[in-house]
Amino acid sequence: MGKKILLCGNEIVVEAAIMAGCRFYAGYPITPQNELIDYMAKRMPEEGGTFIQSESELSAINMCLGASAAGARAMTSSSSPGISLKQEGISYIAGSQLPVVIVNMMRGGPGLGNIGPSQSDYFQATKGGGHGDYHLIVLAPASVEELAELTYHAFDLADKYRNPVMILGDGILGQMMEPAELNFKTRKVHPRKSWVLKGNTGGRPACRTGRQRIVRSFFIEDGMLEKHNQILQEKYNKIRHKEARCETQNLDGNDVVVVAYGTASRIAKAAITRAHAKGINVGLIRPITLWPFPEKIIQKAAEHAKKFLVVELSAGQMVEDVRLAVNGKRQVSFFGRTGGGVPTVDEVLREIEKLK
Repeated sequence: MGKKILLCGNEIVVEAAIMAGCRFYAGYPITPQNELIDYMAKRMPEEGGTFIQSESELSAINMCLGASAAGARAMTSSSSPGISLKQEGISYIAGSQLPVVIVNMMRGGPGLGNIGPSQSDYFQATKGGGHGDYHLIVLAPASVEELAELTYHAFDLADKYRNPVMILGDGILGQMMEPAELNFKTRKVHPRKSWVLKGNTGGRPACRTGRQRIVRSFFIEDGMLEKHNQILQEKYNKIRHKEARCETQNLDGNDVVVVAYGTASRIAKAAITRAHAKGINVGLIRPITLWPFPEKIIQKAAEHAKKFLVVELSAGQMVEDVRLAVNGKRQVSFFGRTGGGVPTVDEVLREIEKLK
């Protein structure tokens, strides 16, 4: 067993990223993830890495593109409006097949909104956000310890698939403090990256040695962009097949199955415990990967469950993916709060009782 430490979610992201081998960070301040930048500004130089508070979110994401192309394990972070500003750069990173880890501690919206917790960036994270046919791998932690685990894991996933990975948290998760164990080894050696841009080799330009390397998302030649997109889609299909993850509880013959992720899932679990005490048979599906979405688990649950209830800190976004997975076999209901509002355990329990 490792030693437990007490940090807020924003700070533990930094420790996990450094242990994963992150040595380049660029970002711009925005609440509620400012503790991450503040802590990173202290820790990254201590580890011999590079910390840059850029002049804007646009600069930060493109600095990460360049650092990743040069072989660094790179990360940026922001909160909802700041992530919106990064979308063009994220599309370029995905199109260039570069590994970058992006942290979004979501806040209320739309617009400038407020600094309360929200899950209203689900569509942006899982459906592309920027232009073009691309996907991020999207991880949704529900505790400070899991935030550390998934941040550490995100760098390996990004390198494995040469794809950007997003950690999708919220204002509560970023600022709350919980004891956590960092039960993983510090990464000192990473897989060899044959595509990394190294510039001159042996005193001669790489292009003169027959070992020219180009990282790009721009394909002007006739038919080349479509071929590139086919390569991307084959990769995404592989990720769908291998990387979908979720937590499940009590999925046999339920009155209701609750589907929730992140902070909403913690509230849902408390409501389910109270429902069990009242004799209501309730199960839980907590997606850990929002993309790829764990649709097969939901499809299987739909064979036995009577009804589904989706709980989100939004007007209803993940509920669309649940309905697609259920495919009309069962009723899928929704309960959510918006604009930084957080549902209470009693509110979720009442929604469960309506469906029993």
